[in-house]
Amino acid sequence: MTTLRALIAAGLVVGVFGWAMAKLPPPPPLDEKAKAAAEEKKAKDAAAAAADAAALARAQDRVAARYIADEKAKGVMIKPQMGPAPQQVAAAAPAKAAPAKAAPGARAPAKK
Repeated sequence: MTTLRALIAAGLVVGVFGWAMAKLPPPPPLDEKAKAAAEEKKAKDAAAAAADAAALARAQDRVAARYIADEKAKGVMIKPQMGPAPQQVAAAAPAKAAPAKAAPGARAPAKK
């Protein structure tokens, strides 16, 4: 019986929520002042994200350097495996994205 009450209550909540959302008017368009404020906030958020990414990179570098130093003190040689730089990854992406074009007389492989 309590399960039935819970299901009815959940259905009622979902129904009322949908009805309330359907009756809300769309937000008014932004004026020039609001657009400028939104652009400024967007720029500020991007700068904060870049600063956070730089701080994360510095922290990761410190941790890696400490780990390498600790392992070196134990006599274990660690060779860090660095991935490609972001510029190299961005430059390689368009080259891989271009599909190879087939010769004019070539046939497609047979379907099985």
